[in-house]
Amino acid sequence: MNPTAQSPRTAFGSPATQALAGFLLAGLGAILFAGKAIVVKLTYRYGVDAVTLIAFRMLFSLPFFAAIAWWQSRKADRGELPVLTWRERLQICLLGLLGYYLSSFLDFLGLRYITVSLERLIQFLSPTMVVLLSAALFRRPVLRRQWGAMGLSYLGVVLVFAHDLAQGVGSDVFTGSFFVFLSSLSYAVYLICSGEIVKRVGATRLVAYAMTVSCIACLIQFLFVHPASLLLAQPAGVYGYSIVHATLNTVLPVFMLMWGVALIGAPTAALLGMVGPISVLFLAAWFLDEPITVWQLAGTALVLAGVFVLSGGYRRAA
Repeated sequence: MNPTAQSPRTAFGSPATQALAGFLLAGLGAILFAGKAIVVKLTYRYGVDAVTLIAFRMLFSLPFFAAIAWWQSRKADRGELPVLTWRERLQICLLGLLGYYLSSFLDFLGLRYITVSLERLIQFLSPTMVVLLSAALFRRPVLRRQWGAMGLSYLGVVLVFAHDLAQGVGSDVFTGSFFVFLSSLSYAVYLICSGEIVKRVGATRLVAYAMTVSCIACLIQFLFVHPASLLLAQPAGVYGYSIVHATLNTVLPVFMLMWGVALIGAPTAALLGMVGPISVLFLAAWFLDEPITVWQLAGTALVLAGVFVLSGGYRRAA
Protein backbone atom coordinates (compact mmCIF):
# COMPACT_ATOMS: atom_id res chain seq x y z
CA MET A 1 0.00 0.00 0.00
CA ASN A 2 1.19 3.49 -0.80
CA PRO A 3 1.81 5.17 2.60
CA THR A 4 0.98 8.57 1.19
CA ALA A 5 -2.46 7.49 0.05
CA GLN A 6 -4.07 7.63 3.47
CA SER A 7 -7.78 8.08 3.96
CA PRO A 8 -8.96 10.72 6.45
CA ARG A 9 -9.80 8.00 8.97
CA THR A 10 -6.38 6.35 8.94
CA ALA A 11 -4.64 9.73 8.94
CA PHE A 12 -6.17 10.72 12.30
CA GLY A 13 -5.63 7.45 14.21
CA SER A 14 -8.04 6.54 17.02
CA PRO A 15 -11.83 6.93 16.73
CA ALA A 16 -11.82 9.67 19.39
CA THR A 17 -9.19 11.63 17.48
CA GLN A 18 -11.12 11.11 14.24
CA ALA A 19 -14.30 12.45 15.81
CA LEU A 20 -12.57 15.50 17.27
CA ALA A 21 -10.80 16.25 13.97
CA GLY A 22 -14.07 15.80 12.08
CA PHE A 23 -15.93 18.21 14.36
CA LEU A 24 -13.17 20.81 14.09
CA LEU A 25 -12.87 20.52 10.32
CA ALA A 26 -16.62 20.65 9.66
CA GLY A 27 -17.24 23.46 12.15
CA LEU A 28 -14.34 25.66 11.08
CA GLY A 29 -15.09 24.95 7.42
CA ALA A 30 -18.67 26.15 7.90
CA ILE A 31 -17.47 29.34 9.61
CA LEU A 32 -14.91 30.09 6.89
CA PHE A 33 -17.42 29.44 4.12
CA ALA A 34 -20.07 31.63 5.75
CA GLY A 35 -17.46 34.34 6.25
CA LYS A 36 -17.26 34.92 2.51
CA ALA A 37 -20.14 37.37 2.85
CA ILE A 38 -17.98 39.53 5.14
CA VAL A 39 -15.15 39.61 2.59
CA VAL A 40 -17.60 40.44 -0.20
CA LYS A 41 -18.94 43.42 1.76
CA LEU A 42 -15.41 44.65 2.52
CA THR A 43 -14.41 44.36 -1.16
CA TYR A 44 -17.49 46.31 -2.27
CA ARG A 45 -16.08 49.32 -0.39
CA TYR A 46 -13.56 49.73 -3.22
CA GLY A 47 -16.35 50.44 -5.70
CA VAL A 48 -16.09 47.20 -7.70
CA ASP A 49 -19.16 45.55 -9.21
CA ALA A 50 -20.35 41.98 -8.75
CA VAL A 51 -18.83 40.84 -12.06
CA THR A 52 -15.37 42.04 -11.04
CA LEU A 53 -15.68 40.69 -7.51
CA ILE A 54 -16.59 37.16 -8.52
CA ALA A 55 -14.04 37.17 -11.36
CA PHE A 56 -11.18 37.87 -8.97
CA ARG A 57 -12.44 35.26 -6.53
CA MET A 58 -12.44 32.65 -9.28
CA LEU A 59 -9.17 33.87 -10.80
CA PHE A 60 -7.30 33.09 -7.59
CA SER A 61 -9.28 29.89 -6.97
CA LEU A 62 -8.73 28.46 -10.46
CA PRO A 63 -5.14 27.18 -10.00
CA PHE A 64 -6.19 25.07 -7.00
CA PHE A 65 -9.27 23.52 -8.60
CA ALA A 66 -7.57 23.07 -11.99
CA ALA A 67 -4.69 21.22 -10.31
CA ILE A 68 -7.08 18.89 -8.48
CA ALA A 69 -9.09 18.37 -11.69
CA TRP A 70 -5.88 17.45 -13.53
CA TRP A 71 -4.90 15.03 -10.74
CA GLN A 72 -8.33 13.39 -10.89
CA SER A 73 -8.15 13.08 -14.68
CA ARG A 74 -4.75 11.40 -14.37
CA LYS A 75 -6.25 8.86 -11.98
CA ALA A 76 -8.99 8.18 -14.55
CA ASP A 77 -6.35 7.70 -17.26
CA ARG A 78 -4.64 5.09 -15.06
CA GLY A 79 -7.92 3.25 -14.58
CA GLU A 80 -8.27 4.19 -10.89
CA LEU A 81 -11.49 6.12 -11.62
CA PRO A 82 -14.22 5.49 -14.21
CA VAL A 83 -13.81 7.37 -17.47
CA LEU A 84 -16.50 10.01 -17.95
CA THR A 85 -18.90 9.78 -20.86
CA TRP A 86 -19.64 12.86 -22.99
CA ARG A 87 -23.06 13.03 -21.39
CA GLU A 88 -21.50 13.15 -17.92
CA ARG A 89 -19.02 15.80 -19.01
CA LEU A 90 -21.88 17.95 -20.29
CA GLN A 91 -23.79 17.42 -17.06
CA ILE A 92 -20.78 18.51 -15.01
CA CYS A 93 -20.38 21.65 -17.12
CA LEU A 94 -24.04 22.54 -16.65
CA LEU A 95 -23.83 21.84 -12.91
CA GLY A 96 -20.78 24.08 -12.61
CA LEU A 97 -22.60 26.91 -14.37
CA LEU A 98 -25.71 26.44 -12.24
CA GLY A 99 -24.39 25.63 -8.80
CA TYR A 100 -21.22 27.70 -8.57
CA TYR A 101 -21.31 30.37 -11.28
CA LEU A 102 -24.96 31.48 -11.30
CA SER A 103 -25.55 30.90 -7.60
CA SER A 104 -22.44 32.85 -6.56
CA PHE A 105 -23.10 35.69 -8.97
CA LEU A 106 -26.68 36.18 -7.74
CA ASP A 107 -25.48 35.98 -4.13
CA PHE A 108 -22.86 38.68 -4.72
CA LEU A 109 -25.47 40.89 -6.40
CA GLY A 110 -27.76 40.53 -3.41
CA LEU A 111 -25.01 41.35 -0.91
CA ARG A 112 -24.72 44.83 -2.41
CA TYR A 113 -28.19 45.62 -1.02
CA ILE A 114 -28.79 43.67 2.19
CA THR A 115 -27.05 42.88 5.46
CA VAL A 116 -24.76 39.90 5.81
CA SER A 117 -27.03 38.42 8.50
CA LEU A 118 -30.11 38.42 6.26
CA GLU A 119 -28.12 37.04 3.31
CA ARG A 120 -26.86 34.11 5.36
CA LEU A 121 -30.33 33.24 6.66
CA ILE A 122 -31.82 33.27 3.15
CA GLN A 123 -28.99 31.08 1.89
CA PHE A 124 -29.76 28.67 4.71
CA LEU A 125 -33.18 28.02 3.18
CA SER A 126 -31.58 25.74 0.55
CA PRO A 127 -32.48 22.51 2.44
CA THR A 128 -36.15 23.52 2.53
CA MET A 129 -36.04 24.31 -1.19
CA VAL A 130 -34.56 20.87 -1.86
CA VAL A 131 -37.52 19.29 -0.03
CA LEU A 132 -40.08 21.37 -1.95
CA LEU A 133 -38.43 20.86 -5.34
CA SER A 134 -38.09 17.13 -4.74
CA ALA A 135 -41.79 17.00 -3.92
CA ALA A 136 -42.69 18.91 -7.08
CA LEU A 137 -40.31 17.17 -9.49
CA PHE A 138 -40.22 13.62 -8.12
CA ARG A 139 -43.56 13.53 -6.26
CA ARG A 140 -41.87 12.76 -2.96
CA PRO A 141 -44.31 13.35 -0.09
CA VAL A 142 -43.55 16.15 2.37
CA LEU A 143 -43.98 14.91 5.92
CA ARG A 144 -45.74 16.92 8.62
CA ARG A 145 -42.43 17.24 10.44
CA GLN A 146 -40.84 18.74 7.34
CA TRP A 147 -43.66 21.26 6.91
CA GLY A 148 -43.17 22.34 10.51
CA ALA A 149 -39.41 22.66 10.05
CA MET A 150 -39.82 24.75 6.91
CA GLY A 151 -42.38 26.95 8.63
CA LEU A 152 -39.88 27.72 11.40
CA SER A 153 -37.13 28.52 8.91
CA TYR A 154 -39.22 30.85 6.75
CA LEU A 155 -40.67 32.58 9.82
CA GLY A 156 -37.12 33.31 10.99
CA VAL A 157 -36.19 34.87 7.65
CA VAL A 158 -39.40 36.94 7.65
CA LEU A 159 -38.52 38.32 11.10
CA VAL A 160 -35.07 39.53 10.00
CA PHE A 161 -36.47 40.72 6.66
CA ALA A 162 -39.12 42.81 8.45
CA HIS A 163 -36.49 44.22 10.80
CA ASP A 164 -34.25 45.32 7.92
CA LEU A 165 -37.27 46.67 6.05
CA ALA A 166 -38.09 48.88 9.03
CA GLN A 167 -34.65 50.51 8.83
CA GLY A 168 -35.78 52.65 5.91
CA VAL A 169 -34.11 50.84 2.99
CA GLY A 170 -37.17 49.02 1.72
CA SER A 171 -36.42 48.79 -2.00
CA ASP A 172 -32.84 47.67 -1.35
CA VAL A 173 -34.01 44.94 1.02
CA PHE A 174 -36.51 43.63 -1.54
CA THR A 175 -33.94 43.73 -4.37
CA GLY A 176 -31.14 42.10 -2.40
CA SER A 177 -33.38 39.46 -0.85
CA PHE A 178 -34.75 38.58 -4.29
CA PHE A 179 -31.26 38.02 -5.73
CA VAL A 180 -30.10 35.97 -2.74
CA PHE A 181 -33.30 33.90 -2.79
CA LEU A 182 -32.67 33.10 -6.47
CA SER A 183 -29.09 32.19 -5.54
CA SER A 184 -30.32 29.78 -2.88
CA LEU A 185 -32.85 28.32 -5.32
CA SER A 186 -30.15 27.85 -7.95
CA TYR A 187 -27.95 26.00 -5.48
CA ALA A 188 -30.87 23.82 -4.37
CA VAL A 189 -31.44 22.79 -8.01
CA TYR A 190 -27.71 22.01 -8.26
CA LEU A 191 -27.90 19.77 -5.19
CA ILE A 192 -30.86 17.85 -6.61
CA CYS A 193 -29.32 17.45 -10.07
CA SER A 194 -25.93 16.39 -8.72
CA GLY A 195 -27.40 13.65 -6.53
CA GLU A 196 -27.06 10.87 -9.10
CA ILE A 197 -23.90 11.84 -10.96
CA VAL A 198 -21.88 12.26 -7.76
CA LYS A 199 -22.34 8.54 -7.06
CA ARG A 200 -20.40 7.65 -10.21
CA VAL A 201 -18.05 10.62 -10.53
CA GLY A 202 -17.20 11.10 -6.84
CA ALA A 203 -17.44 14.24 -4.75
CA THR A 204 -13.83 15.38 -5.16
CA ARG A 205 -13.83 15.05 -8.94
CA LEU A 206 -17.28 16.61 -9.30
CA VAL A 207 -16.36 19.66 -7.19
CA ALA A 208 -12.99 20.11 -8.92
CA TYR A 209 -14.43 19.85 -12.44
CA ALA A 210 -17.54 21.92 -11.72
CA MET A 211 -15.55 24.65 -9.95
CA THR A 212 -13.05 24.79 -12.82
CA VAL A 213 -15.91 25.31 -15.28
CA SER A 214 -17.39 27.98 -13.01
CA CYS A 215 -14.05 29.80 -12.71
CA ILE A 216 -13.62 29.91 -16.48
CA ALA A 217 -17.21 31.14 -16.97
CA CYS A 218 -16.70 33.97 -14.46
CA LEU A 219 -13.52 35.12 -16.19
CA ILE A 220 -15.21 35.03 -19.61
CA GLN A 221 -18.07 37.11 -18.22
CA PHE A 222 -15.59 39.66 -16.86
CA LEU A 223 -13.85 39.95 -20.26
CA PHE A 224 -17.22 40.52 -21.96
CA VAL A 225 -18.24 43.26 -19.51
CA HIS A 226 -14.88 44.95 -18.81
CA PRO A 227 -11.61 45.46 -20.70
CA ALA A 228 -8.89 42.99 -19.82
CA SER A 229 -6.69 45.86 -18.61
CA LEU A 230 -8.90 46.14 -15.48
CA LEU A 231 -7.44 42.86 -14.27
CA LEU A 232 -4.25 44.77 -13.51
CA ALA A 233 -5.79 48.11 -12.56
CA GLN A 234 -7.55 47.40 -9.26
CA PRO A 235 -6.69 48.85 -5.84
CA ALA A 236 -4.37 46.71 -3.73
CA GLY A 237 -7.21 45.96 -1.31
CA VAL A 238 -9.24 44.25 -4.04
CA TYR A 239 -6.39 41.83 -4.74
CA GLY A 240 -5.80 41.24 -1.05
CA TYR A 241 -9.42 40.52 -0.20
CA SER A 242 -9.82 38.41 -3.35
CA ILE A 243 -6.90 36.19 -2.33
CA VAL A 244 -8.46 35.76 1.13
CA HIS A 245 -11.83 35.08 -0.51
CA ALA A 246 -10.39 32.48 -2.87
CA THR A 247 -8.27 30.62 -0.34
CA LEU A 248 -9.83 30.96 3.13
CA ASN A 249 -13.48 31.28 2.01
CA THR A 250 -13.57 29.00 -1.06
CA VAL A 251 -10.84 26.40 -1.56
CA LEU A 252 -9.97 25.64 2.07
CA PRO A 253 -13.53 25.20 3.44
CA VAL A 254 -14.50 23.00 0.48
CA PHE A 255 -11.87 20.44 1.45
CA MET A 256 -12.29 20.90 5.19
CA LEU A 257 -15.98 20.06 4.81
CA MET A 258 -15.17 17.07 2.58
CA TRP A 259 -12.74 15.68 5.18
CA GLY A 260 -15.25 16.43 7.94
CA VAL A 261 -17.90 14.39 6.11
CA ALA A 262 -15.42 11.52 5.67
CA LEU A 263 -14.63 11.50 9.40
CA ILE A 264 -18.01 12.05 11.07
CA GLY A 265 -20.58 11.51 8.31
CA ALA A 266 -22.71 13.87 6.24
CA PRO A 267 -25.64 14.27 8.72
CA THR A 268 -23.41 15.35 11.61
CA ALA A 269 -21.34 17.60 9.34
CA ALA A 270 -24.55 19.20 8.05
CA LEU A 271 -25.69 19.94 11.60
CA LEU A 272 -22.32 21.52 12.39
CA GLY A 273 -22.87 23.71 9.34
CA MET A 274 -25.47 25.57 11.40
CA VAL A 275 -22.67 27.41 13.18
CA GLY A 276 -22.30 29.37 9.94
CA PRO A 277 -25.19 31.82 10.36
CA ILE A 278 -24.43 32.18 14.08
CA SER A 279 -20.81 33.08 13.39
CA VAL A 280 -21.84 35.55 10.69
CA LEU A 281 -23.85 37.57 13.21
CA PHE A 282 -20.75 38.20 15.30
CA LEU A 283 -18.35 38.50 12.37
CA ALA A 284 -20.59 41.14 10.77
CA ALA A 285 -20.71 43.06 14.05
CA TRP A 286 -16.93 42.87 14.39
CA PHE A 287 -15.82 43.65 10.82
CA LEU A 288 -18.77 45.64 9.42
CA ASP A 289 -20.28 47.25 12.54
CA GLU A 290 -23.64 45.64 11.78
CA PRO A 291 -25.68 45.69 15.01
CA ILE A 292 -26.81 42.46 16.65
CA THR A 293 -30.49 42.93 17.46
CA VAL A 294 -33.08 40.83 19.25
CA TRP A 295 -34.90 40.40 15.92
CA GLN A 296 -31.80 38.97 14.28
CA LEU A 297 -31.14 36.60 17.15
CA ALA A 298 -34.75 35.44 17.14
CA GLY A 299 -34.78 34.97 13.37
CA THR A 300 -31.50 33.08 13.45
CA ALA A 301 -32.79 30.81 16.23
CA LEU A 302 -35.92 29.98 14.23
CA VAL A 303 -34.00 29.25 11.03
CA LEU A 304 -31.51 27.04 12.88
CA ALA A 305 -34.33 25.24 14.68
CA GLY A 306 -36.02 24.52 11.36
CA VAL A 307 -32.83 23.24 9.75
CA PHE A 308 -32.07 21.17 12.86
CA VAL A 309 -35.49 19.48 12.71
CA LEU A 310 -35.15 18.93 8.96
CA SER A 311 -31.63 17.50 9.29
CA GLY A 312 -32.77 15.27 12.15
CA GLY A 313 -35.39 13.79 9.87
CA TYR A 314 -32.77 13.10 7.21
CA ARG A 315 -30.44 11.46 9.74
CA ARG A 316 -33.12 9.02 10.92
CA ALA A 317 -34.04 8.22 7.31
CA ALA A 318 -30.42 7.53 6.37
